Amino acid sequence: MTESTPALPKQVRRLRTAGIGLEVVTLAWNVVGVVLIAVLAVQSASVALAGFGLDSLIEIGASVVVIWELTGSGAEARQRFALRLIGWAFVALGAYLFVQSIVALAVGHRATPGVGGVWWTAATAAVMFALAFGKWRVGRALDNPVLTTEGRVTLIDGILACAVLAGLVLDLAFGWWWADPLAGLVIVFYANREAVQIFRG
Repeated sequence: MTESTPALPKQVRRLRTAGIGLEVVTLAWNVVGVVLIAVLAVQSASVALAGFGLDSLIEIGASVVVIWELTGSGAEARQRFALRLIGWAFVALGAYLFVQSIVALAVGHRATPGVGGVWWTAATAAVMFALAFGKWRVGRALDNPVLTTEGRVTLIDGILACAVLAGLVLDLAFGWWWADPLAGLVIVFYANREAVQIFRG
């Protein structure tokens, strides 16, 4: 299918099914991730891991919105309302992590990262990059800006996983305790950026 040739109904159905499948995989991965990261964050007292877990919750909400849109069951007004809820969730995430990271840096809080967090964030980065590429291809073929935009959120999720991974590895390998809250501040920047884009439409 080329950009100049409109998709046939069968092709559209196939692409929609592929898009929904990508979102279901994203949803399932993040549901497992929220539970696992919550346990790992408590064990390690990691600010960055806690923030990444909250970001996974937001990604779950974004995936639900896209599945809703692709199945054609969501009215435009309801979709706008859901997106605004995601925007406010990003604001809350950014505010929480900003306070936590600044306090951790000010008092010299030292997390105790373990290999579990390292392995999970590394695996998450690889999975999110693959899913983002798939969403970009399917969204472009469908000419669907909702799926394409959510694919960028998934891409950033993979980048955030890399940032958290770097903070954990630096702390674990070299004792650079400040790398963990700094990784948290990376998520703050991302959360604020995404909130602004959502509220600007």
